[in-house]
Amino acid sequence: MTDNEDQVVGLLLAAGGGRRLGGRPKALLHHRGRPLAEHAVAALRAAGCARVHVVLGAGAGDVRARVALDGCVLVDNPGWEQGMGSSLGAGLGSLAGTGARAALVSLVDQPGIGAEAMARVRAGYRDENSLVSAAYAGVRGHPVLLGAAHWAGITATATGDRGARAYLREREAEIALVECGDVALPYDIDTEADLRHLE
Repeated sequence: MTDNEDQVVGLLLAAGGGRRLGGRPKALLHHRGRPLAEHAVAALRAAGCARVHVVLGAGAGDVRARVALDGCVLVDNPGWEQGMGSSLGAGLGSLAGTGARAALVSLVDQPGIGAEAMARVRAGYRDENSLVSAAYAGVRGHPVLLGAAHWAGITATATGDRGARAYLREREAEIALVECGDVALPYDIDTEADLRHLE
């Protein structure tokens, strides 16, 4: 493993409770025969992240019991109901002291974004000041790569479901956009209607 491989850690946000899905934890929704959390971890690893941290919240006990997350660092977010911001903060906090210099952040409810898009964004890593984002027809989306120099600022401003949005908006000029629309579909699994994307 090269130093570069070890410095970028995959960070999967998988704490969502699926309020608009009848309270079904998103990490446990099945796609192509296995839970979404397994798909996302496999994609992060295939993209080159040797280390993966997974933030759990809704149904954390069930997720631990029913999802194969071997080798991952599991991070419990007791405040998951406050939204994605709290999960991002918990995840970035779990990376302190690990030697990680950047986090490749992925969302569990976006199964249309696979290893190829993640690898493209990860390849944009330069150092701990890096800010890299996937783009779809020029519009910023996920995954995003957040250099360690930005973690404290992101954690301080990540509230509700906005995640790093406010922080990144202020630093738009610093973000390297990587077009991924040719290899990924950035839909979310938020509502019953969205379940049609799952196979």
